[in-house]
Amino acid sequence: MEFERFADVKRLKFITDVLEARLPSGAEVLDVGCGNGVISRSLGEKGLSVRGIDVSEKAIARARELNKFPSVHFDVVSAEQLVADGHRYHAVICSEVLEHLNDPGKLLAVLHDLLDTNGVLIVTVPNGVGPRELFVTRPIIAMQKKNNWMWASVQKMKRLFGYKGTTVQSSADDLTHIQFFTKTSLEKLANQQRFNIVRFGKTNFVEDVFPFSFFSKKIKALQRFDCAFAELLPYQLNGGFMTVWEKIGQ
Repeated sequence: MEFERFADVKRLKFITDVLEARLPSGAEVLDVGCGNGVISRSLGEKGLSVRGIDVSEKAIARARELNKFPSVHFDVVSAEQLVADGHRYHAVICSEVLEHLNDPGKLLAVLHDLLDTNGVLIVTVPNGVGPRELFVTRPIIAMQKKNNWMWASVQKMKRLFGYKGTTVQSSADDLTHIQFFTKTSLEKLANQQRFNIVRFGKTNFVEDVFPFSFFSKKIKALQRFDCAFAELLPYQLNGGFMTVWEKIGQ
């Protein structure tokens, strides 16, 4: 298990459980925006055939370096480039990707073409009005744009407390969030691209919001409690959405 945060472990379990319940024997899975390939390799460990793709050469190099499963392959390629070969996948994973895109609808239209008629698309995104995005991500982005003394102070504090710019999931240079989804806007986006969201899952609450994150980073039991507590909360108070999409039409 390469993920250390319990919220990431929970997200991986959601993805794995959906695939194990939905996929036929010999199914092929496409992991779009796979980053360092943590999810792809975790699925490969369970014997699934996975192709992980990303436009970041740095991330794919790391994914290949860590890969030891013959059923898992990584390529530096965009999803758009895959449409031309006419191949369709039984499942497509798009985990923590859409929030980084200027036009997420464009990618989703491509994924609709790449997905088999009865296939399943798994999408996970941060909740744009959740605790982390409201109290951490948005203020950080605002300070970064101003690039003043306050931003310099935040960078020093992050280094002091051991926070890094990259994540275990991706070594890409730019992980800035551009889109901030709500449950309603995500459902609307899905419908616009001929998808229907058939399942929503909840993630965590405040374990990744400073100063709570300083303690939860060191005490795993706090992370586990936070994720369990999130199940009792309305979706708008969750840190992110884990969703299952099906195609509307062909």
